[in-house]
Amino acid sequence: MTSLVSRAIDAFEDEHTRTEVRAQLLKYFETDTIFYHADEPAALVKLQEQHWKPMLDWARETFGVELQVSDSLLVPTQPQETIKKFESVLNSFSPWEMAAMERATYASKSFLIGLALVKRRLDVEQAAQAAHAEVNSQIEQWGEVEDTHDVDYHDMRRQLGSAACLLADY
Repeated sequence: MTSLVSRAIDAFEDEHTRTEVRAQLLKYFETDTIFYHADEPAALVKLQEQHWKPMLDWARETFGVELQVSDSLLVPTQPQETIKKFESVLNSFSPWEMAAMERATYASKSFLIGLALVKRRLDVEQAAQAAHAEVNSQIEQWGEVEDTHDVDYHDMRRQLGSAACLLADY
C-alpha cells in the first residue's frame, strides 16, 4: 500500500509522468487479454463467456465504444474513437485513480479488468477470476502446479486488492 500511495502522491501529480503512464496503459488496451477468445477447450470458452463477455458488454454500454474481439492470434484493431475515449477517461482520473489503474492493469494484464476494478464494476475477487480465466481452464484440464498457480493467483489478488483499497473511500 505504501508504494501505491507514494506513486499516487509523488508521480501522478506530474503531468509528464501521467502522460507516459496513460500511453503505456493504452498499449495494454490495444492488446487486452479479453479481446482474444478461443473456441476450445470448452472450459476456457465457458470462463470467457462468464467473465469476459459481461465486461466487454459493460465497457461498450458504459463508455459508448466499439470493441473488436478476435478468435485468432491476430491483434484485433480497435477503432481510433474507442482509443480516444479511453484516453479521455484516463485524463479524467485523479492521481489516486491513476495509481490504482496502473497497478490493476499491470497485475491483471488487462486494461479493461483494471478499469472495471477502478470503476467498481468488479470487486477484487471478480477481477482476479477474470484475469485468471485462461489459467483456470488449464488447471481444470491438467491440474494445478503447486506453489506456482496458487501463488501467482494470490499475488495478483493482493495487487488488485491494494488498488481497490486505495480507492475504498474515494
